[in-house]
Amino acid sequence: MANIVYIATSLDGYIADKEGKLDWLHSIPNPELDDFGFAAFMQRIDAIIMGRTTFETVCSFACEWPYPVPVYVLSHSLKEIPAGYRDKAQLLAGTPSQIIAAAANNGHHQLYIDGGKTVQNFLQQGLIDELIITTIPVLLGGGTPLFSPLDQQQNFQLEKSEVLLNAMVKNHYLRKD
Repeated sequence: MANIVYIATSLDGYIADKEGKLDWLHSIPNPELDDFGFAAFMQRIDAIIMGRTTFETVCSFACEWPYPVPVYVLSHSLKEIPAGYRDKAQLLAGTPSQIIAAAANNGHHQLYIDGGKTVQNFLQQGLIDELIITTIPVLLGGGTPLFSPLDQQQNFQLEKSEVLLNAMVKNHYLRKD
C-alpha cells in the first residue's frame, strides 16, 4: 500500500493562484512537450483519490480524460458525478482512513492523492507515504497552499532530485517512520 502525492507548486508553496487558476504551470517553455515523468508515475498507481475542486478543474480542461485508472472524488457538496464522467469517476466520502480502506476493498493499493484539501487531510492523518513535488520558479503571492499546519512533525527522506528544462526542480521524498 502506498499513498503518493504528485504535484507542482510555486516557489512560495501554492498549487493554484489566487483565482484558482493553473496557467502559471505552463510558464516554462516546453517545446518537446515532455510530461516530466507523469506517464511513468501513472503506471505505478491503480487509483486516484481527488477532491471535488480538483475534479471540477480536470473536467474543465479542453482535452480527453487524462486518467487511465479509477478516480474517487471526495466531496460533501457534490451529490452525483456529472453525466459525462460517471464511467470515469465515483463519489467517495469518509475519513482518510475510511477512504483508503474503501479503495483497498476495491483492489486499489497504489493511490495517487491529489488536491489541496485532500493532500492536507491525508497528511494530517499521517497517511502520505511519498511526496513528488515539482517546484516551478514563480512566486504567486497567494492562492491554494499545498501544505497546512500539522498536529505533529512528519519526516521525509529525499529519494531523488531532478532539474527539469533547466528551470524546475522535481523532488521525490519517501516518508521516514
